[in-house]
Amino acid sequence: MSQSIEKSVSRTVWENSTSKTSKDIIACETPVALVYNGISHIVMMVTPNNLEDFAYGISYTENIIGDATEIYDIEIDEIANGIEVKINLSSKAFAGLKNSRRNLIGATGCGICGRESLEQFKTPSTDIKFEGCFKNKAIQNAISNLSEYQDLNNKTGSVHGAAWCDEKGNIIYIREDVGRHNALDKLIGLLLRKRRDKRGFVIVTSRASFEMVTKVAVANIPLLVAVSAPTSMAVEVAEKAGVALVGFARPNRHVIYSNQSNFIESY
Repeated sequence: MSQSIEKSVSRTVWENSTSKTSKDIIACETPVALVYNGISHIVMMVTPNNLEDFAYGISYTENIIGDATEIYDIEIDEIANGIEVKINLSSKAFAGLKNSRRNLIGATGCGICGRESLEQFKTPSTDIKFEGCFKNKAIQNAISNLSEYQDLNNKTGSVHGAAWCDEKGNIIYIREDVGRHNALDKLIGLLLRKRRDKRGFVIVTSRASFEMVTKVAVANIPLLVAVSAPTSMAVEVAEKAGVALVGFARPNRHVIYSNQSNFIESY
């Protein structure tokens, strides 16, 4: 695929009463259509990389598939005004998709806009049973190393990251995107395809909204760490789903909002 994820543009910087023209690197944003068995389902604005991971992740977190095996193959085509991701679903998964009337959570910033009624809004029924303890030092280890893994953001300053960390907070995988939901879906799709070990946690470079917690809960991930604040519904959903939720994760400080008793002080 020839679509670039970054672009060089001219800029003029005004500083201390002086203007200077130079070049800047910005992140690319492209319309991406998800097409299931020949039917276009939704168009989203996405950083045009790791699109197979994105297709798997959003299909899974939106309950279109229950397992990676329900996607038979994926074809990515560049068209005149964007990209089509053509997903060949199993007949069972496609039948469920056709019967579903709701829009994707990731389609909007607030997560429920576009649904026809409040009856269509549901919180996850998942109840994660995590045997073990979360480690505060592991969270701090992940925070201290996160920025060096954010290659695209280090160039552009405009994309979010979602990283998978092991129990000690070592960053194993990271995915980046202009949308925080997209970055998380890309990461979950990668984990789904790799059939990753469930012992670990996700850290995101954004706030923790209810839909972010929902996606983590669907993926049976026991801990979500966010560098910014959670919303009230994110905390409520985390409590109900058994997800440990951490916000304001910064060097030497983070705030635990759910499952506080499951944390210990050291490795």
